[in-house]
Amino acid sequence: MPISTQKMSDQQYASLRKIIYDRSGIWFADSKKYLLESRLGERLTELEIDDYDQYVVFLTMGPYREDEFQVMFSKITINETSFFRNQPQLDVFEKNVLPGLIEARRDRKTLRIWSAACSSGQEPYSLAIMVRRTLGIRAMDWAVEIIGTDISDRVLKIAKSARYPKSAIGNMSYDIQSRHFDQKDGEFEIKPDIRNMVHFDKVNLKDRLATGRHGKFDVIFCRNVMIYFDDNMRKQCLETFNKQLADDGTLFIGHSETIINRDQFTPRAEPQSFAYVKTKREF
Repeated sequence: MPISTQKMSDQQYASLRKIIYDRSGIWFADSKKYLLESRLGERLTELEIDDYDQYVVFLTMGPYREDEFQVMFSKITINETSFFRNQPQLDVFEKNVLPGLIEARRDRKTLRIWSAACSSGQEPYSLAIMVRRTLGIRAMDWAVEIIGTDISDRVLKIAKSARYPKSAIGNMSYDIQSRHFDQKDGEFEIKPDIRNMVHFDKVNLKDRLATGRHGKFDVIFCRNVMIYFDDNMRKQCLETFNKQLADDGTLFIGHSETIINRDQFTPRAEPQSFAYVKTKREF
């Protein structure tokens, strides 16, 4: 099927990027029109739509507008993820952050972690494996809850299935593969002890009510997401994380991201961690 060669006008681009921003918080700069045009051209052909004005109507007024937003979102975003991504940062989580939290919560024996914009689930499952490994035989006495959230139905479906192709686990040691995965029909499925620690929910980071419905967390991961947001949306996200993070909790962000709310977060004094704690207020 040939891809539509229909050009996107500046006005059409303005309408589409406003829809995307209003719905997701993702901002496309003026220089990114070619990107939307190239990624949505095929969609116009699939729908047999003649131009982007018709597509805007279909996206905002049609009976399938919610379904279409999900399709569009999957085409304009890149869900780049992997198990144990950015190992130096995860080492800080496992070796420095987790032991302190476990000690601080030794009486109530609960631990809650939020993996925001978790894509197809590799990050929250990786965190679950590390928590299980750190707790060891104590794991049966602890209530560990890891919440993975994303705006995309497509990636959440993969995450909930807990099944991945061999290519997705190629960077793991044989010990991790054999201990935490079962081979089924040529794929690798997360074993129940890890799978039961992780739950998934559809959450839009732009929705203040949705981001608050899961309560407080001891650790929040939101990596390589805020680079797609403008300053207002980044500020809103960081306000949300500050509100949902326990007073002694830790926020992890991506290596190419920065904290603009320095009155709310202070860096942990550890190299390559990209980790932050709540700024202590003086009264």
